[in-house]
Amino acid sequence: MRHKCYSMITGLGFAVPKKTLTNFDLEKIVDTSDEWIRTRTGMKERHIADEATATSDLGTEAAKKALADASFKAKELDAIIFATVTPDTLFPATACYVQKNLGARDAVAFDINAACSGFLYGLTIADSLIKAGTHKNILVIGAESLSKITNWSDRSTCVLFGDGAGAAVVQPSNDNRGIFYSSIKSDGRLTDLLILPGGGSRIPTSHESIDQGHHFIKMQGQEVFKHAVKAMGDMAAESLEKTGISADELALFIPHQANSRIIQATARRIKLSDDKVFYNIEKYGNTSAASIPIALTEARDQGRLKKGDYCLLVSFGGGFTMASVFLKM
Repeated sequence: MRHKCYSMITGLGFAVPKKTLTNFDLEKIVDTSDEWIRTRTGMKERHIADEATATSDLGTEAAKKALADASFKAKELDAIIFATVTPDTLFPATACYVQKNLGARDAVAFDINAACSGFLYGLTIADSLIKAGTHKNILVIGAESLSKITNWSDRSTCVLFGDGAGAAVVQPSNDNRGIFYSSIKSDGRLTDLLILPGGGSRIPTSHESIDQGHHFIKMQGQEVFKHAVKAMGDMAAESLEKTGISADELALFIPHQANSRIIQATARRIKLSDDKVFYNIEKYGNTSAASIPIALTEARDQGRLKKGDYCLLVSFGGGFTMASVFLKM
């Protein structure tokens, strides 16, 4: 076990759009049903951003809440790490827009793209920067506007995704609480299973690419499910083994909220009772990089995580990417 914690989360916050889209609303859009969506995914509704709201807007709102929670001023930030697959623009980085919005003039600001694992990649990078002694006060944000790359006529994907943002202030640990262990991995052999094909250098934006629907999420659902179950289970089991902490000692397991059946299968893999697993998928759907910080904030606010508790965070995402972070709150 790594006994020394170098960094800890000192503030949390999240933001979601006001508009909700329920399963019953989706019944009017595509050939689906509330029962089909609930039984297969665990989702009941999701939040959808309006046309005027960009990913940076959601990220900025979440960031302000996290900074207030930490009683910390934006102008004192050393770094802003922004995880997203739905940036405001291909460049500049969405983190730079948030930097401008917050007035964090002295912070280095950059984006990372690890899909649904993005926030945990961000925490791992923040922990490494603090451990190296180069940065002290870091804002990590996971934010998405997935509704803007969703094909609302594709019933296999349009029921799954929602919009939102979550943020964490990460600072040096002062009492051996914080990030005990983290692991990030990827498997590029599985890139085609979950992808946004258009808009990059491979398939640049054109009338043809738009007509062919290359600017919408494409997913091979059954294959993603199969690999996700293994990836989540492997990452969770590895974290317990590396830390030497048993599942019984966990106060809470917070997995990426992609599918309730994937979550349940992962919990079974590490022999964890369902009362120690956090779910909020029914309210938000899959918000990709925002999923875990939203869940972590809600878990803390609901009193399910207290000072000194052990908490395991695990995710997977397009790439395929995989990540785990073991926290002592």
